[in-house]
Amino acid sequence: MSESQPLGMPARDFTSHQLREARAEAVSLSAKNERLVTALNAARERIAELGTQLDAVTRPPVTLGLLTGLPGPAEAEVSLGGRHLRLGLHPDLQAAELSVGQRVAVNDQMLVVDALPAPDTGEAVTLDEVLADAAADANAEATAAPAARALVTTGSGATRVVRLAGHLDAAALRPGDTLAADLRADLVTARIARTSVQQLVVAETPDVSWDDIGGLGPQIQQIRDSLELPFAHPDLYRSYGLQAPKGMLLYGPPGCGKTLIAKAVATSLARSTGAGARDAAFLNIKGPELLSKFVGETERQIRAIFDQARKVAAEDRPVVIFFDEMEALFRTRGSGVSSDVETMIVPQVLTEIDGVESLNNVVIIGASNREDMIDPAILRPGRFDVKIRIDRPDAEGAAEVLGKHLRSDLPLDPTELAAAGGDREAAATAMRRAAVADLYARTPDKAVLEVIYASGERETLHLADFVSGAMLAAIVARAKTAAIKDELAGGDGGLSTRRLLEAVAVEARQNEEITAAGPESVSRVVGHRGEPIRAVHRLQPTPTAPARAATAPAADKEQA
Repeated sequence: MSESQPLGMPARDFTSHQLREARAEAVSLSAKNERLVTALNAARERIAELGTQLDAVTRPPVTLGLLTGLPGPAEAEVSLGGRHLRLGLHPDLQAAELSVGQRVAVNDQMLVVDALPAPDTGEAVTLDEVLADAAADANAEATAAPAARALVTTGSGATRVVRLAGHLDAAALRPGDTLAADLRADLVTARIARTSVQQLVVAETPDVSWDDIGGLGPQIQQIRDSLELPFAHPDLYRSYGLQAPKGMLLYGPPGCGKTLIAKAVATSLARSTGAGARDAAFLNIKGPELLSKFVGETERQIRAIFDQARKVAAEDRPVVIFFDEMEALFRTRGSGVSSDVETMIVPQVLTEIDGVESLNNVVIIGASNREDMIDPAILRPGRFDVKIRIDRPDAEGAAEVLGKHLRSDLPLDPTELAAAGGDREAAATAMRRAAVADLYARTPDKAVLEVIYASGERETLHLADFVSGAMLAAIVARAKTAAIKDELAGGDGGLSTRRLLEAVAVEARQNEEITAAGPESVSRVVGHRGEPIRAVHRLQPTPTAPARAATAPAADKEQA
């Protein structure tokens, strides 16, 4: 029999049910409470965000100015739109932490409330010189050293005295640097990195003499007559009403010594004028690098180059301005090639040559293997008066060039010395003769190109037609390397005829691989003039003449 329920008390099952319902309601209320807390937090964040936005919308505007001075611990001199004002500093700003040249924010109460980085833009000016710091005013209560001053030239050509921003190192600035300035505030705020003329000009001391150049005797004599005599005997020339030529054009195939001649001219002029050879200046202009895509930039650099030349010449030093690859800069105007930038470059150069400022003690030398592409106005008499063709050396000239590189005082193979009876000069001469004979042999194995002219006439070009001073130097250098490797391997080493001929063979193969096959390119590289070339094709060395005849028609058909 079940236990009886006390009178007036609820049943146990009912009590348990109520307890479960109470617990479930507590869980539900807890979940609701968490959702309410999350909603309240989100609302609080949204209110804070809206408050920030409202503050930003209602914040009073500020004016940006340029800090030009710090006259006191709580004052600042500011340029606002060209107006120079003395304003107070916000208590949160310390004068010691500010620097002249910074941007500052000025509120509507004319109080400096914030400091910003210095601007890196402005009007471009050219630095002439940094002036000595002005003595501080004895009555001034400045808390910082006065800003350094500088003399600059504006784009309009005016000269201005301005101050330098505090973050600029005056000692690191050089005349000719491009600076960004706020001319209304008379303040330079930044140094602009531009392509420096010093990167395009090598004002080196030449150490090349005429004795270092071989195979160009007639050309050298013509150059010396044209340039050395006017500098060595100026009074005599003036008595005849003559002047030294302003410019000289060296033209011809590449690798034939045009740059060496230009350096030798600088050395020769220094000696002919009585100055020391190390006092001559050789400005080597890297023509293609001078071109710039920015309008007016190339003309600016040309002006700077001639200005530098005049400054050096004013020190009574002979100056040679050497333009290599001249056709890249001074192409014929209106040719339609590239973007016709030469329409501005050529007039700038003509202005420098013929301008009011004379080019005393300055000689301009241009080198080109495409003289037909140079603007005729550059080459007319009175500008580039002297025009000398520097052609490829003949066999006699090649032997002379080899004599500059293969000397008797170099290590020679013992076998070569024994064959010459111990005479080092005789052994070196025999090796040079063997190399020249092999280079200038017009045999089938030395054939490189076949040229077809407009008239239908054919001509076979051999390795001899491509010989240059640079090639001869490379051949000797290759033979020297082989001798060094042999000596390192335990052999006798030394230069020998065998190593020299092996170097000629390697150089011949390399020239066969890299020789241009286009008519225009061949005309430039070989230096042919006269009848136009219609077509060319490269010849493969063949052992017999019948094999050549069998392959020629197919090659001609392919070229056509």
